[in-house]
Amino acid sequence: MKHPEGLIYSKEHEWAKIEGDSATIGITWHAQDALGDIVFVEVPAVGAEFKQMEEFGVVESVKTVSNLYCPVSGKVTAVNPELIKRPEIINEDPHGQGWIIKIKMSDPAEAHKLLSADEYESLLAG
Repeated sequence: MKHPEGLIYSKEHEWAKIEGDSATIGITWHAQDALGDIVFVEVPAVGAEFKQMEEFGVVESVKTVSNLYCPVSGKVTAVNPELIKRPEIINEDPHGQGWIIKIKMSDPAEAHKLLSADEYESLLAG
């Protein structure tokens, strides 16, 4: 399975790792694979606030540009500084070192609206 257990997934191909009221967010293996070589990531400023499924940034690849959607509502507490120098880290390790933002969730219950790894795999299988 290319989409690890322990993470939750959106239908728009973002993942979240929930720890207390904090969520680390990135794009899925499937998303980075479909995009191809990632060359630029636009991220929000620390302190920015987003509602669930609101656009929070953009990822550009050699093929296309794709919007990023926040899987849960909250306030950005960190952005991955490595993405500025090495956006390709998302291709190399999308569920680990390729994380994009961390947020403090304003409504942790929203996480229950997202998909488990098995549910996400089923979505991809169509």
